[in-house]
Amino acid sequence: MTVSSSEAEKNQMLLDSLTNRASAIEHTLDKLLPRVKSGEANLIEAMRYAVLGGGKRLRGYMVTEVSKLFNVDEINALHVAASVEMLHAYSLIHDDLPAMDDDDLRRGKPSTHKQFGEATAILAGDALQTKAFEVLSLIDTHESAAIRIELVKSLAQASGDQGMVGGQLIDMEGENRHLTLPEVLNLHAMKTGRLICYSAEAGAILGQASEKQHHHIISYGRDLGTAFQIADDVLDTTASAEELGKTVGKDSAAGKSTFVSLLGIDDAKKEAQRLVNRAIHHLEPFGKEADNLRALAEYVITRKS
Repeated sequence: MTVSSSEAEKNQMLLDSLTNRASAIEHTLDKLLPRVKSGEANLIEAMRYAVLGGGKRLRGYMVTEVSKLFNVDEINALHVAASVEMLHAYSLIHDDLPAMDDDDLRRGKPSTHKQFGEATAILAGDALQTKAFEVLSLIDTHESAAIRIELVKSLAQASGDQGMVGGQLIDMEGENRHLTLPEVLNLHAMKTGRLICYSAEAGAILGQASEKQHHHIISYGRDLGTAFQIADDVLDTTASAEELGKTVGKDSAAGKSTFVSLLGIDDAKKEAQRLVNRAIHHLEPFGKEADNLRALAEYVITRKS
């Protein structure tokens, strides 16, 4: 398929924006997790190892880009972006543990438990999770205590028993058991989608969006989260470990039901595109200011890693 010059330009603008924002988020994370020389130094190093120097920062990017729609101060948005990246890093540490998905590779380097040992890795994940909520409580995140509390509540709901953690359990219990498409949709809406949806919603919370605007942003994040997971399932089948920076084919080897195993690669791609089209439709009220978010939706299902 030929890409028009205008589409190529939009793609490049998005990639430049992603790169610049990832750098700003990385700088914020570095400041929030300074090295120490006291007894907990090795724990801090493990936390930094897990959260710094890797990943595309898609979740953090969503926080900051939605925040721009509502003229949120950049410092506020970057604090929340850093918080969600800490929470995400904690989930990856624990996901890679032998008791979970047992993976030795993450973001092209040894998983945290392979680098620091299982006990330190577990503690680093625990500490990143609690640090994420600490960051949301800081005055630099927002001057309004009510908004900070709303951010804390929404992140807790997205990452707890009704969200990411609950989805992880369903995923583990689904090994070697045939799940229906609705069950797989629910599983990934919880395990992956809720945190992606929160990343969009956080910008609306920071910006004190109207109820209608808030609804549009949540709908965008929800559909994008599902499309993201479908694209992940496709990549797990078609890409190499070198391209993804992690082990491929593990879901199939573990006998897990995926979008690809249920729909096939071609229909999975079509469903991902349908969800992206719907996510983009939710952005209509925001006009050209949401162009990067539209481009991000397309990028999520065309990325190679």
